[in-house]
This record gives sequence, structure tokens and C-alpha cells, in this order.
Amino acid sequence: MSRLLPVASGPYAPPAPVRELTAVSADGARLHVEIHGPEFAPAVVLAHGWTCSTAFWAAQIRELAADHRVIAYDQRGHGRSPASPACSTDALADDLEAVLEATLSPGERAVIAGHSMGGMTVMAASARPAFRAHAAAVLLCSTGSSQLVAASTVVPMRPGPVRTWLTRRILGSRAPLGPVTPLARRILKYGTMGPASAPDMVEACARIVHACPRTVRYGWSRVLDLLDLDHAVRDLTVPTAVLVGTADRLTPPAQARALCEALPDCTGFTELPGIGHMAPIEAPEQVTGKMRELVTTHIEAVTEESA
Repeated sequence: MSRLLPVASGPYAPPAPVRELTAVSADGARLHVEIHGPEFAPAVVLAHGWTCSTAFWAAQIRELAADHRVIAYDQRGHGRSPASPACSTDALADDLEAVLEATLSPGERAVIAGHSMGGMTVMAASARPAFRAHAAAVLLCSTGSSQLVAASTVVPMRPGPVRTWLTRRILGSRAPLGPVTPLARRILKYGTMGPASAPDMVEACARIVHACPRTVRYGWSRVLDLLDLDHAVRDLTVPTAVLVGTADRLTPPAQARALCEALPDCTGFTELPGIGHMAPIEAPEQVTGKMRELVTTHIEAVTEESA
């Protein structure tokens, strides 16, 4: 795996976990899991996106861990989770189930937040027993359920076969990303972030994305290209909030609106003006605030009623 490290200081430097463990998925894949915050606090589970890692959630972890138990894990092949030959939405669902079973007590419910491929992970797991046993509410952030390549606006031209072909070639490239250079930062900012993103945000994202091994990046790009989870959205029956940036080129707002229309229990749709695909880094306060709101409404309120 790449030796490139996340930023070492500032709001996007990954905080040290209280505890680390390894969850073992259905096919034996080993997943690196971090636990932050007080042991008996309300739980929030974080599933990151394609080419990212637990470091992506640094701002959310730092804020929430004061009074929440935050569980973050590296998707297989990302961060400190070893790569696996199995790349599929079923594998993503297996992995999330394994993390929930390894970190939550029987009957314990959590808010589960997924960004990009992490949101697709949540959708893929929507009908799984462990997910239904542990999910109190969900946040789907900057994500979609199908037609990702055709919907993407990374290539600035009209929708159609030519744009789809070019987008597929770009997102599915096998080329190494190389070091984080000024040009690399500009390219990443254009494709994944809003135009007003601050340099420290771009640097944090670039270090995370460039650390993803190219074989892993390519393998999961094929899964995203063929993604069809429309049926799984209809199985996501827990209260679900949807959030997207208006400048998201990878999963544009139309994708988020389609999710809202298909979800059985959509509790709210939030559009963040000028924010791109990397909303948890670009707009950390708003994303964290939405997680807190879900915990207050769907975990703390239920606990108080049961007391």
C-alpha cells in the first residue's frame, strides 16, 4: 500500500482512537476498525467512500467523540484494511454487517452515515439482518444508487454516450496518481470539490485519495460503473436523511433527489450551496450537525421514552 500519510495537524488530522480492532467479514476479509469517544455514549458508524479511509472522517470524529461513540472502519483495500479479490456490493454489505456485529451490543442501535461508496454500502446492506437490528437512522451523503457514470458531470459537456465514455475512461483509469503536486491538487479539486474549497481541505483530500493503491481504485471503479442499487433503496426502511453539495460533479444533486423520492422514510433533504462531492471535509459543521440531529431524534429521544 502507499506510504503517503494523512495531514498531521489541523482539523483534518486523524484523531487517535480509544480502541482499534479487526472485524472479519463473511469471506474472511479483515477490516480495520477504530472506536472513538465514551464507551456507553450513543453510537455513530461511519462508512467512507471510494479511494478514501477513516482519515476522511477526521473532522466528524473529532467533534462527535466528545459525547458519542464513533465507529469508523476502512473499506476493504482502503486505508489499513487489506485488499481482497472480492469487489462487489454484496462484499460491501457483508463488511458493514461484520463491523456492526463486532462493535455494537445485541439490540444496540446506531446512526449509520455513508459517504459516496459508503452510502452505497448502506443501501446494499439495507435488507441484511444485522443492519436492520442495529440501524436507528441513516445519513446518505453525496451518493447515488445507479447510473453513476452517465450522471457524472466531471466531463464538462452535454449528457450522452460520448460524455459517458470519457467519464468511464477517467474514473476507471489504471494510471498511478503519483505524488501530491500542485497540478494534482488542482485536478482533484476540480473533479471532487467545490470551487471555494480552502487549500487545507484540498490537501487533506489529496493525501487521502492518493494513498489508495491504484489496483484497489481500479477494482472498485468497475463496481461503481455497473452499480444498480435502486431496489435496495426501497428496502432502506429506517429514517434516512439525504445530503448533497450543489457543486457535486460525481454524484450530482439529481442523484440525491432520486434517492429522496425512492426512500420509504426520507426525513429530510439538504443541499449545501457551492459544496462538492467531499462534503464531510468541505462542510464539516453541517455534516456533523446532521449526524447529531439524527442521534438526538432517533436514539436519545427513543431512550428517554423507554426510561
